[in-house]
Amino acid sequence: MKIVITLFFCFSFITCNNPQDNTNSRLVGGPCEGCESVFEFDDRELSSVDTLPDFIENGPKLKVTGRIFKSDGMTPAKDVILYVYHTDQKGIYPKKGDETGWAKRHGYLRGWIKTDEDGNYSFYTLRPASYPNGSAPAHIHGIILEPNGKYYWIEDYFFDDDPLLNKNEISKRLTRGGNSGILSLGKEGEIWIGKRDIILGKNIPDYE
Repeated sequence: MKIVITLFFCFSFITCNNPQDNTNSRLVGGPCEGCESVFEFDDRELSSVDTLPDFIENGPKLKVTGRIFKSDGMTPAKDVILYVYHTDQKGIYPKKGDETGWAKRHGYLRGWIKTDEDGNYSFYTLRPASYPNGSAPAHIHGIILEPNGKYYWIEDYFFDDDPLLNKNEISKRLTRGGNSGILSLGKEGEIWIGKRDIILGKNIPDYE
């Protein structure tokens, strides 16, 4: 009996604390097509730093870094998963042909980052291009999964030197995650660096 109880406890603990198990998760912030992709990291072990597959290719190398804070805007948020995906140098979401789940739409240029004890996150990739038809500025999509199961999309990552970017239009919006997502890039060696901090639940409808 003791063994059975112990096994049951262990199973319950794993189930409740495995972020890939979305049975107790809740989408907040309104409709979000594809937000379930935040759970598609399979059995890989996540860390506070991730490198997307295109980083080894030719192109403008980019590091995006920052910290994620709890809703008070001051307390570091640990174990928050940030899912990101974007277009390639041609402005399309590239695929290899064997994609499953939301990779069929998002392509393979995507990654999952899990914040450390200080709320830090970073990811390396190539700066994406805008869509071929020029309908939108270049951007990186971001989706948040909190340890409590809440998940939602945040404002895209944009680039302040993008000629297609309308800063005035973005500044008028309620910026999800606490800011506009517009990155001002600086260069360190051969890598462009952009920083963005995120506040959990900030300007996210139905968050509480």
